[in-house]
Amino acid sequence: SNYKLKAFDEVKVIMPEPVHLKVEAENIPLDILYEDKDVIVVNKPQGMVVHPAPGNYNGTLVNALLYHCNDLSSINGVIRPGIVHRIDKDTTGVLVVAKNDEAHNFLSDQLRDHSMKREYYALVEGRIKEDEGTIDKPLARSKKDRLKIGIVEGGRRAVTHYTVVERYKNTTLVKCVLETGRTHQIRVHMTYINHPILGDPVYGNIKHKFNLNHQLLHCHKLGFTDKNGLYKEF
Repeated sequence: SNYKLKAFDEVKVIMPEPVHLKVEAENIPLDILYEDKDVIVVNKPQGMVVHPAPGNYNGTLVNALLYHCNDLSSINGVIRPGIVHRIDKDTTGVLVVAKNDEAHNFLSDQLRDHSMKREYYALVEGRIKEDEGTIDKPLARSKKDRLKIGIVEGGRRAVTHYTVVERYKNTTLVKCVLETGRTHQIRVHMTYINHPILGDPVYGNIKHKFNLNHQLLHCHKLGFTDKNGLYKEF
């Protein structure tokens, strides 16, 4: 991987045979907050991956949904049926899934125009002095570590509004409202202001007295308008 190509080098590429993708339905308990013919709203537990990916083809939310539902929207293909938005494996909380393509498009439009309400609670390191604030910093794949997301000029605009809920001795409970929804947005933004989420093994300080192996981040509230024009909040 460190070799720099020179003129007249020959590169041989071997393409593996295509793998037929199939996701198996699994009888995994779901904490269902709401369900109708168009959507299903669930409370995702810590440690559950949302959809299959390399290394996680079983035990995901999609595997559980396929067992529970007869139909899910087909827009995101075989691996991500019904998945409109995601939350990290170790983030808990509310997530809405589309049962048909019409509902999927309707929800996707609300994500795109930022009208879908997403409110998180996070326990962060240190005591935040300000009662509220807004972090408006662009995010992209880190140039130093490709496994991380970072604040990168020219990246996609990302805006997080936060409000202090309660201050403790060495930590602060904050409510974070997403104006945009980028990968790892809250985790990166809170680290940027020197208040990483407690237990975050990627962006935070993993050496702390609580001995956590996952971030304390929870999607507390989700609000959207259904295709009949009715606003629903969970």
